[in-house]
Amino acid sequence: MATETETHDGLVHRLYTGTGAFDLVGKRKRYYIFFGALVVICLVSIIVRGFNFSIEFAGGTQIQLPAAGVHGTISVDQVTNVFDKALNKEPASVQAVGTGNQASIEVRSEALTNAQVNTVEQALFNQLQPVDNTGKPSLQVISDSAVSASWGSQISQQALIGLLVFLVLVSVFLSIYFERWMALAALIALANDIIVTAGVYSLVGFEVSPATVIGLLTILGFSLYDTVVVFDKVRENTRGMLQLTRRTFGEEANLALNQTLMRSINTSLIALLPVLGLLIVGVGILGVGTLTDLALVQLVGMLSAALSSICLATPLLVDFKMRQEPYRQQAHRVLTRRKQQAAKRAAAEAAGQELAEESDPGSDEAAIDAEIRRERAMAAASSVPSRTPKPGQRPGQRSGHRGKPSGKRRR
Repeated sequence: MATETETHDGLVHRLYTGTGAFDLVGKRKRYYIFFGALVVICLVSIIVRGFNFSIEFAGGTQIQLPAAGVHGTISVDQVTNVFDKALNKEPASVQAVGTGNQASIEVRSEALTNAQVNTVEQALFNQLQPVDNTGKPSLQVISDSAVSASWGSQISQQALIGLLVFLVLVSVFLSIYFERWMALAALIALANDIIVTAGVYSLVGFEVSPATVIGLLTILGFSLYDTVVVFDKVRENTRGMLQLTRRTFGEEANLALNQTLMRSINTSLIALLPVLGLLIVGVGILGVGTLTDLALVQLVGMLSAALSSICLATPLLVDFKMRQEPYRQQAHRVLTRRKQQAAKRAAAEAAGQELAEESDPGSDEAAIDAEIRRERAMAAASSVPSRTPKPGQRPGQRSGHRGKPSGKRRR
């Protein structure tokens, strides 16, 4: 059976109690290299490969027909072949949308003339025989629409304006609520999330639609939420620390990260579960469409936000703060005190004496033990019955004694 000490020293216990088991801040150079390489790759892909813009942004013609035909279900490959033979060029994209009776095939291409649209529609009807609700072949079930690129540019412009306004307001809020260095670290982590999410879309070739832009804006709040939670704990741990020699700013920030680590992990997992549900429903049940585009960008963005809030924002804050002279001096005092204590212990061991350990009320173990003692005291106090004397009963007297004093009776 595991002892109480082994349980306290276990990894799971330290993960949940946040005792500083993970040196996240101390390994920040590794994280900087990882995030820096990732950002460079994403920027190169955005510049070189660009994005796969949907018809709403690029403009063009969209043709839609039911997925049900006289000879059975119409496939994406069949529609692609018919389009290619009719116009001697491939469409921009062909995808299945919806399920059951609502299933359809969407064909998107560059802008076509009316004659070209009529040629494609007639070829689709002649070779695939799509049927209407009555089960009869009908040319009328094939529809087409033209989309202007100006509509997509208006969406992009409005999204960019919204993003800039959001960043300005967030910067002002963080600077007032926290401080400028925390605001700067949070904005750098936020920029990382935007670049990585956009870069993944460029690398993989996901189609960028208006739903993608909406999803990108929604992940900004998620990224900042987790960062603000960690920063609030950092501010609590580092309040008044310049007059203490218990820990450096980096150590206090690392402790704050550990104390909020499980909350960050749980929040990310709980937030990702419905997004995964949307993705499964969008791809497996409804087919590729707006729901899938929204779920894809949220999945990529939330994963990036969870990593940056833990491994990037707080380490950046530590580097910013350690550039200031008061924090460097405080760190020097901490290290000097530890060297003096180590020298005293070494001298005592060389002389064959035991040196009494100095009590460090701020140590992780002392904090845990104090918290356990407080919880046990509160539990014991709540389990003890009330000692309020009944009417006519003297304080400290048990009700069963009927007011008789303890000891021998006088004769």
